[in-house]
Amino acid sequence: MSKSNDYNERSLIIHEQLRGKIGIFNKLNITSRDDLSIAYTPGVAYPCEVIAKDASRARDLTLKHNSVAVVSDGSAVLGLGNIGPHAAIPVMEGKAMLFKQFANIDAWPLCLDTQDVEEIILTIRRIAPVFGGINLEDFSAPRCFEIEARLQDLGIPVFHDDQHGTAIVLLAALMNASKILGRDLAEMRVVLNGAGAAGTAIARLLRCVGHDPNVCVPVSDIVVCDTKGAIHRGRDDLNPSKRELLGYTNRQNRTGSLLEVLEGADVFIGVSKGNLLGPETIRKMATDPIILAMANPIPEIMPDVAREAGAAIVGTGRSDFPNQVNNVLAFPGIFRGALDAGATAITEKMKIAAARALADAVIDPGPELILPDPLDASVAPRVADAVARAWREEHPSR
Repeated sequence: MSKSNDYNERSLIIHEQLRGKIGIFNKLNITSRDDLSIAYTPGVAYPCEVIAKDASRARDLTLKHNSVAVVSDGSAVLGLGNIGPHAAIPVMEGKAMLFKQFANIDAWPLCLDTQDVEEIILTIRRIAPVFGGINLEDFSAPRCFEIEARLQDLGIPVFHDDQHGTAIVLLAALMNASKILGRDLAEMRVVLNGAGAAGTAIARLLRCVGHDPNVCVPVSDIVVCDTKGAIHRGRDDLNPSKRELLGYTNRQNRTGSLLEVLEGADVFIGVSKGNLLGPETIRKMATDPIILAMANPIPEIMPDVAREAGAAIVGTGRSDFPNQVNNVLAFPGIFRGALDAGATAITEKMKIAAARALADAVIDPGPELILPDPLDASVAPRVADAVARAWREEHPSR
């Protein structure tokens, strides 16, 4: 049995044994009628009256100050595709576990039985009063862009982790990889395969789209590919989100398949599907290329194959290989910082601050250590401090 299959079987057994990976615990023990009268009726009526007069007091008097909804419609789960809300539950439970483990945030998995954009937006608006933040998860593109954008007026952070969490960790990985190799990240030629949620966010972040040029240095050359190859100006089959990519990528208007545009490239970033690349493709890239193959559960190329073909640094999205480029390193600290600062959004400056804090968390970067260990308990607090500081610098009066 392969290592991957072994994890599959063990995971299924654990899920069967536990029947859910998370639960709820009481902060107040009910051991007497006095306790009951404080926690419930009649005492609970007074906090209700206080909040009714000033809704902002809910942050002080309820779980709202430390709670996040992990919301999905199951339309783009891992690399499994549109498997629906029931099948998405194990992943959303896992996200809730990680929120608690690394940032002490209480998170609830909410898998919606609809894939209609209007119904999703309305549902999230209706549940928002309970939560201090909304983590959107595993929504397919391009719907995910509209859903996130239209919920930015909720007054609490709404953050599509598949987009921005992945992009933030990827940027941190590239920062350290370029440092190790002694190269200027801004001058690297990058090929990014996958034009969905994560791919679009990565391209935007690496090109500093929407970011303050004083805090973000753009990569000069990025070509984004989809299943038909390079996204270039001569294609007439592009949806609006892919056409928008051409406003800041593929400046040389390169054409051809993924394998063709990879020739001579310094960096491959994969957020697509497994087993796309072979060793011959890596050999045609620039000397000592960086390979960040993040498709889950099977990467675009296995790390040992990429290294044997000449890759200097290899990362994947998996926990069982070195250099895990996975948003678990970002979202707990980002939401911890946002909640602590009372932020009403996750701003572009906060994202850059998170990436820098994450890169700096590696004291001595090396080819197999471009990112911190996902189990390093010091990472989330470092990211949280940087994110909270960035919000306060942007909003000094709040």
